[in-house]
Amino acid sequence: MNWTLEVVVVPVSDVDRAKEFYAERVGFAVDHDTDLGGVGRIVQLTPPGSGCSIVLGRGVVPEMPPGSLKGLQLVVADLAQARAELIQRGVQVSEIQVVGRNPRPVPHPLDNVGFVFFADPDGNEWSVQQISARG
Repeated sequence: MNWTLEVVVVPVSDVDRAKEFYAERVGFAVDHDTDLGGVGRIVQLTPPGSGCSIVLGRGVVPEMPPGSLKGLQLVVADLAQARAELIQRGVQVSEIQVVGRNPRPVPHPLDNVGFVFFADPDGNEWSVQQISARG
């Protein structure tokens, strides 16, 4: 049996501001922005190449304090390029950090251990890890 993670709800205080951040700054594709007829609203966005989306919304998503989601992780083939793209799009992102020791520093010494970190306007925290074999 395959179990796939398809959606993660990201708690935000302002759906429009969060949609702009994730779509325009981080570069996620907007899958849909659905008004549920006065009951609520759901915006689904997907990182390029990902099988898992995030959902922002109000009224029909679990109530969580905005900014309370920590530890979301994206994986990229080239961390320096991903960091440069985030900076170009106006995202405040950390310097590249090496976390741990890479037991196999080939083909690239940042594989598995290279990370950058950023947060959305509400304080939900993301990390980006390099695994070049996935690109």
